[in-house]
Amino acid sequence: MAAVLTAGQVHETQGLEPVMNAVRIGRRRRPGRLAGDKGYSSRTIRTWLKRHRVHPVIPLREDQKPGQSDPGFDRQAYRRRNVIERCVGWLKENRRLGTRFEKLAVNFLAMVKLAMIQRYFRIFDLRDRT
Repeated sequence: MAAVLTAGQVHETQGLEPVMNAVRIGRRRRPGRLAGDKGYSSRTIRTWLKRHRVHPVIPLREDQKPGQSDPGFDRQAYRRRNVIERCVGWLKENRRLGTRFEKLAVNFLAMVKLAMIQRYFRIFDLRDRT
């Protein structure tokens, strides 16, 4: 898992590269696929993903190819993107994160990582009980 903080007015796509560089999956440095919404559908992001051999699972915006659909778009993989949305919801269960209680970025990032670890342990605790 990886987390990177940006300023509140910065678009979320600006944090893509630092997060992707921080992710480690076993011996691999990056995931094989990246799912994102239409906000991530830009030439810059798609070029970066292609250069790093990451398959984009990002739908095309209406203004990119009018009347056409992307033949390489994996609709089934895109549907599993809800896992990320649920993870954000779980993290916001911690009131300190949802309300941005911490004023300093370093403290807020520490709380995000602590919440991620707490969630990780909760998942494995539930698996051990079944």
